[in-house]
Amino acid sequence: MCSDHATHDLGLTEANHSCSCGDHGHGAAAAPAGETAAISESAVREHYLVDGMTCSHCVASVTEEVTALDGVESVSVDLNAGGASRIMVVSSKPIPADAIRDAVTEAGYSLTPA
Repeated sequence: MCSDHATHDLGLTEANHSCSCGDHGHGAAAAPAGETAAISESAVREHYLVDGMTCSHCVASVTEEVTALDGVESVSVDLNAGGASRIMVVSSKPIPADAIRDAVTEAGYSLTPA
């Protein structure tokens, strides 16, 4: 269990979660709270389910990999520790599902079939 997960904006506490991400150094940083990017009116919004995420580091890892894809404007994650977490990818153009799958896999997780 990660001792540095006492509380997070995600509502996780030592009492109700365990970190399975394997990187207890938590080197990846999430975007600062309140920071938002301007999203165009014609943006493409796609939703995916990701298995295996349990903590804020998991969220940061997936967000970092998916955000690196060409055209992605933002990624938001609704963490469901112990279940499938919903991510929304906002992009300036359609992103192939295989590219999203590869990015999520690179982060160490897997997409759940819809």
